[in-house]
Amino acid sequence: MRSPTERTGTRRSALTGIAPALALAFQAAPGTVSLLVLTALASSSAPVAVAWLTKLVLDRITVVDSDLFAIAGCLAALGLVMGTLPDAVRYLHGELDRATGLLARDRLFSAVNRLPGLARFEDPAFLDRLRLAGQSGGITPSQVVQGGLALGGGALTIGGFLGSLTVINPVMAAMVLLSAIPALAAEIALSRRRAAMMWRIGPAERRELFYSQLLFGLEAVKEVRLFGLAGFLHGRMLTERIRTDGERRRMDRRELRVQIILGTVSAGVAGGGLIWVIASAGARNLSIGDVSMFIASMAGVQNSLGSLVGHIATAHQQLLLFQHFREIEAVEPDIPVVRQPAPLGPLGKGIEFRDVWFRYSPAHPWTLRGASFTIPFGQTVGLVGRNGSGKSTLVKLLCRFYDPERGSITWDGIDLRETDPAELRDRISAVFQDFMVYELSAAENIGVGSVSSLDDRGLIKEAASHAGVHDELLALPRGYDTLLTRIFFDGEDTTSPMSGVFLSGGQSQRVAVARGVFRGDRDLLILDEPSSGLDAEAEHEIHSRLKEHRAGRTSLLISHRLGAVRDADSLVVLDGGRVVEQGSHESLIRQGGVYARLFGLQASGYREEG
Repeated sequence: MRSPTERTGTRRSALTGIAPALALAFQAAPGTVSLLVLTALASSSAPVAVAWLTKLVLDRITVVDSDLFAIAGCLAALGLVMGTLPDAVRYLHGELDRATGLLARDRLFSAVNRLPGLARFEDPAFLDRLRLAGQSGGITPSQVVQGGLALGGGALTIGGFLGSLTVINPVMAAMVLLSAIPALAAEIALSRRRAAMMWRIGPAERRELFYSQLLFGLEAVKEVRLFGLAGFLHGRMLTERIRTDGERRRMDRRELRVQIILGTVSAGVAGGGLIWVIASAGARNLSIGDVSMFIASMAGVQNSLGSLVGHIATAHQQLLLFQHFREIEAVEPDIPVVRQPAPLGPLGKGIEFRDVWFRYSPAHPWTLRGASFTIPFGQTVGLVGRNGSGKSTLVKLLCRFYDPERGSITWDGIDLRETDPAELRDRISAVFQDFMVYELSAAENIGVGSVSSLDDRGLIKEAASHAGVHDELLALPRGYDTLLTRIFFDGEDTTSPMSGVFLSGGQSQRVAVARGVFRGDRDLLILDEPSSGLDAEAEHEIHSRLKEHRAGRTSLLISHRLGAVRDADSLVVLDGGRVVEQGSHESLIRQGGVYARLFGLQASGYREEG
């Protein structure tokens, strides 16, 4: 169980969310909120007016005069208002949901896009919070508006009916009002438990989604079919679903028990009141109008209280979930960005790693251990080493997705931690080892390398030619306009290639290379395993083309195939997170160290194949 302090903190966090939620709703749709206030006032006062007019009609039914017809006319008008208002309110709430949903989504992803690094996206708790923020951000403001209007309107309706009930029987009025207090407390407690449950089952829901994506996702389907994993993954998915369903079932049963108890109390109060009013009428202490007024008031108070309690509980639950949205909006950057970053001019001298240490968290081992080397301006540096030696981590640090824990990385002497990450990245082009194939057209897959030139088809084709993929893209069913996916077909036969195609791994890698080339004449070009999926002939061709492209440019070239980096101006050899050797291909071969041994192993493999 949570301590009283924790429960107080939860209530406080819910209450502090009211003002931001209302502000978001008013910002999204001020006119709609104003109309909802007016309709709430009308909806709340109409039932009380109807009850009083009905009493007047019943009390004057024996005397047919113009006043009676006027009262009947008012009843008819109120009936029309009460009949049309629910549809108008439903429409207005739909408008408010759409407006707040759009604004909340915009603010949520704007906050996420402000995160300059990668660390948050590798944190499961952050991803769970992001999912709940996406669900609650657009719903909570509307629910809070509804709760506020229900509170105001309910107070108006309850006040009118309660006043009428008090005139007839003040004791019964007090009993009906007091019966709402435990109902409200119980509903608030249930809403708090449900919000906590939704956070608690987040990891299981994430695992269920993961297993389901493996079952129908294209990336895994080959191995799933070949290794017969469908049943295994299916079982894992259902296990997670059963776990979350169990949590929800326990919550639903708790709610059912509470609702049964509350319903019994409410029915007991109403039944007692009904017995009293019938007995009083039989004793001629109440008129027929009084009986009608009592029954209407009793039902009106109980219904209004029930609706009010439900709205408050729903708003309370949404406010608890809205806390996730607020925390995402207020999340601190995962790498610090200085208020006045140092201006980053075009690279003129070079980039230097000085005694760089890095680990992904204090619980992880050191990935880099005092790495030091230089990438001189206008030269190509080849980075080699075994798997896990720290090559990809160096690339992440160079793009400032992370900052070193110790040491520094400088750009013409300026520490990257003193720069604006966006400005730094604007000066870098890269082809990553884990490259993307976007579910866009072939032209757009290349053009996103420089969005400002996305519509320049000439430059796109030139980049594709540099990457040796122009002819393949031109031969697609719609040429460069062909979708490189099959999930967005536009009503055509899903078996037709006109609705999209999948490229081979080698073609996809060439498109990624073209995207990096299309980015233009940036200060630094990073090529991380740009030919890992290509055959020998294609690899030779792509490296020849890239050699021409990077001529005179500052480049960092990473490859496990040492023949692809041997012509670099200098080579940096990583081992265990340390730079163990530096020099040209020839000098490193003469040293007979790690590079020479690795090169010899690869070369002997080719000789044996020959």
